[in-house]
Amino acid sequence: MISVNDFKTGLTILVDGVLYRVLDFQHVKPGKGAAFVRSKLRNLRNGSVNEKTFRAGEKVEKAQIDNKKMQYLYASGDQHVFMDTDSYEQLELGEKQIEYELKFLRENMEIHVIQYQGETLGVELPKSVELEVTETEPGIKGDTSGGGSKTAKLETGLVVTVPLFINVGDKLIINTDEGSYVSRA
Repeated sequence: MISVNDFKTGLTILVDGVLYRVLDFQHVKPGKGAAFVRSKLRNLRNGSVNEKTFRAGEKVEKAQIDNKKMQYLYASGDQHVFMDTDSYEQLELGEKQIEYELKFLRENMEIHVIQYQGETLGVELPKSVELEVTETEPGIKGDTSGGGSKTAKLETGLVVTVPLFINVGDKLIINTDEGSYVSRA
């Protein structure tokens, strides 16, 4: 058991039989009444994000999550194949299970597969990934990094807003939490 006062971003907890990952939390001490912790939690089984409020000092169960380092191999229909980099054992995950993460996955990319008591919950992406631009309007001479933006389609099909100086073939660093452009690689 862990106190909600000890919440950290990324912590995995079990509340009423549901697995959650703490995305954000805030300790609130109102002028009148008891202190509480307001939190934003992601349900690890269905991906939904919920806001939950706990009384200060309330105890919740800490869930022991296993992270296996695996390599994304390929898609086969609506199944996606991952390989354990140590044992070469393969694992298939359905498209619905990793729908959001697919926007950032390239073949041969190493990621972590999240498991809880033998049940595979999904994949954990790095904070940022490097992806190549496949489609965008050409940059116009004189465009500066400070002005304007346009959309660009990346090799995984993800569409992001980028500065005007980005061209087809450029490699970009993309934030996986927000799905947004960070910089050129």
